[in-house]
Amino acid sequence: MARKKDSPQKAALRELMGNYLKENNVKVKDGTDVNSIMRDMMSIILEGALDQELDEELGYSKYDYRNKETDNSRNGYSQKTLHTSYGDMEIDIPRDRNGDFEPQVVKKYQNSITQDMEEKIISMYAKGMTTADIESHMRELYDLEISDSTVSRITDKILPIVKEWQERPLESVYAVVFMDAIHFHARNEGRIVKRAVYIAIGIDMEGRKDVLGMYVGQNESAKFWLSILNGLKNRGVEDILIACVDGLTGFPQAIEAVFPQTEIQQCIIHQIRNTTKFVSYKEIKPLMADLKRVYAAPTEEVALAELDSFDEKWSGKYPKIAKSWKDNWANLSTYFKYPEAVRRLIYTTNTIEGFNRQLRKVTKSKTVFPSDDSLLKMLYLAMIDITKKWTGHRQDWGQIHSQLEIFFEERLERL
Repeated sequence: MARKKDSPQKAALRELMGNYLKENNVKVKDGTDVNSIMRDMMSIILEGALDQELDEELGYSKYDYRNKETDNSRNGYSQKTLHTSYGDMEIDIPRDRNGDFEPQVVKKYQNSITQDMEEKIISMYAKGMTTADIESHMRELYDLEISDSTVSRITDKILPIVKEWQERPLESVYAVVFMDAIHFHARNEGRIVKRAVYIAIGIDMEGRKDVLGMYVGQNESAKFWLSILNGLKNRGVEDILIACVDGLTGFPQAIEAVFPQTEIQQCIIHQIRNTTKFVSYKEIKPLMADLKRVYAAPTEEVALAELDSFDEKWSGKYPKIAKSWKDNWANLSTYFKYPEAVRRLIYTTNTIEGFNRQLRKVTKSKTVFPSDDSLLKMLYLAMIDITKKWTGHRQDWGQIHSQLEIFFEERLERL
């Protein structure tokens, strides 16, 4: 019986299906029964559409020989197995005698109704499922046999999209760009090797956050970062006001070579980790309390005085800590130039580290990737999922933006 909101087509289909189920005593008990009915319906719809295509190709319908104006004619059917989300199904493909017919609904070499199925496979891959898990999942839910190579072939369709994404034009100015690398293992020529994935996240002058790029390379190096920075410039980036980085040797020089006016802020948290990792467990708490007086100081002058006090107190046991802070002070102390709102944004690389943690959640089931491409595919798909939640800008962006404009007024005017 038709319902109020049914369109005429849906009402007719409802009546047709009701009669079909009743007259054929078909009982729907579970999803398997639904899949079976859907396969039958889909095969009938596809076969009807293919017959209509051939009618249009020949210019006359079946048995309507009076309107035939061609020497071509029907030549029976050939069978084809199609893979669908409802399981495999057999359909009859009409043929013509001259072999000119090129069906469009189901093309000659097509063996699956793939869009829905491929979207499901790509979605599962993006969530970090292994190819074996996907194979098992598709078999259990849809009664489909999907091999590892098929999953790889389907997800490989992402690679041209990734390349296009990596080369897309960017904004001319970014307020802040966070740069860091995250490490994975992948197979290369039969060996398991360590791979660094270089990631750049930018915040533009409107406060919008965006992943500017992800690149797979060998162990993290300033030379590779230099090539990435040149790539950003070639994609339209004219200036980066502040770059937030870890303590990688040579990284500041690489940034200065491409963006000479960019202020560099070395991550305070990275510095703390690197300089306190060998401190005794019993002494870590008081030492950290003294070190906090340095990086949490209200001004750079107070911070330097506190650093001297720290050096006097702890240099006997840990002489390298204060020395490392003093050697890197030029890039560690950048944030002291700015008001509190800007300081909170730039003195750590928490923005990119939070992103990296979410990537690791997705990739935790993969101890070793079969190739660099498989690693990049999964990270790109995970990135798309993660960044869907990045809407709008920071709540305090109005304050940050006005402060940045004051400090970088001349540079912004030139651009």
